[in-house]
Amino acid sequence: MKPRKPRIGLLPLYLALYDKVVPQHRAGREAFARALADRLRARGLDVELAPVCCVRQEVEQAVHDLMARDIDLLATVHLAYSPSLESAEAIAETGLPLALLDTTGAPRFDEAATRDDMFENHGIHGVQDLASVLRAMERLYHVVVGHVADPAFLDEVVATARAARGVAALRSCTTLLIGTPFEGMGDFAVEASELHDTFATQVKKVGIERLAHAVARVTDAELDAEAKRDAASFDLSGVHAEVLRESSRVGLGLRSLLKKAGASAFSMNFQAFDRDSGTPTVPFLEASKAMARGIGYAGEGDVLTASFIAALMAGFGEATFTEMFCPDWAGNAIFMSHMGECNVALAAERPRIVEKDYAFGNVANPAVALMRVRPGPATLANIAASPDTGFSIIAAGVEVLDRALSPNFPDVPHFWIRPREGAIRDFLRRYSEAGGTHHLALLPGGHTDGLRRMAKMLALEFTCL
Repeated sequence: MKPRKPRIGLLPLYLALYDKVVPQHRAGREAFARALADRLRARGLDVELAPVCCVRQEVEQAVHDLMARDIDLLATVHLAYSPSLESAEAIAETGLPLALLDTTGAPRFDEAATRDDMFENHGIHGVQDLASVLRAMERLYHVVVGHVADPAFLDEVVATARAARGVAALRSCTTLLIGTPFEGMGDFAVEASELHDTFATQVKKVGIERLAHAVARVTDAELDAEAKRDAASFDLSGVHAEVLRESSRVGLGLRSLLKKAGASAFSMNFQAFDRDSGTPTVPFLEASKAMARGIGYAGEGDVLTASFIAALMAGFGEATFTEMFCPDWAGNAIFMSHMGECNVALAAERPRIVEKDYAFGNVANPAVALMRVRPGPATLANIAASPDTGFSIIAAGVEVLDRALSPNFPDVPHFWIRPREGAIRDFLRRYSEAGGTHHLALLPGGHTDGLRRMAKMLALEFTCL
């Protein structure tokens, strides 16, 4: 399941008076709007370009039409000056993330500039008019400023659109909760009603007996097909065929529940699984596969982090659930792992499926993907409770280290990270001072700015470590 591209609605604004006094300029301004849309499409965005709007009625119709096209971000561009009261109310009422693109076509405006140049490059005070009014209305917005061909300007628009796509995914997320959350883990404890009231996220609770029913319906043909896919994707030399088949049986049952519910995320408490209830093992491998398909996941019944990871993957690409386990003080690194779940799409090499020696319940040993994450720049992201805004987003730039798998951890995925700056003792202190939970997401690449934008769109506190 490949997430769709971020989709923005581009709303070009213009002054009706200009059509009366300088009608010859309209065609050039329309061409500028089309060129901007093409530049953004070349950067990987879906762009819905509205007609040029001058008066309130045109803006209202254009906004209505853009909303019907399932856009994630509404972006304005001033082709020239446009009075704010022609557009502010219709824009403010959408509830969508909003970006004001403060851009012009001329890279230089100096003593050689002409009156025609001035006409084609004076939209910035229209942006200022609109921004001032929106702020007075307490309407959140982002301002993206720069020359239309500047890569930094275009990158900032893309980051804003990706953040908006994540917000839209969170607001439309359905998350399955299998079992009940791990008793006593308070850092991610959140009522389903609070998630719905804050983000519109839907949590559906699934009893273990319902999963057992789905597991019982898995056919031999489905298991054979999954075995062929596994043979093509993984090194199976470290697992007995029957162990893998039993993990696949539970995994396929879980997969069918996710599909039936239209879920984009799930969390499970490993303690809920019991062979006497019809769930012969814990589907750690399916969790790892699900994340590779773009399904959000977190362990121990943590629906908050699972929903957040689904949103991150929709907006920014690949991600995995993980935990900071052990500090390597001497190496200035942190050992990252979990019981058996890691997004197999992030593997540095072909993942090796192994049998996990499991002692946490009345189930058979599960199959897990033994892997390390691709080394390179990455972003840690966390969502946590906040006394000020309900929730907060915490982000940090890190480096995934090029360390080999340790033979001392033969049945858990694991890797090491290092903060991009400073010592881990300072990093860990700042993380806990910010209230970060012990459940996190890791995303390849640098996304702290995008996460800052996402937090602002959701009116959440943001901390960058």
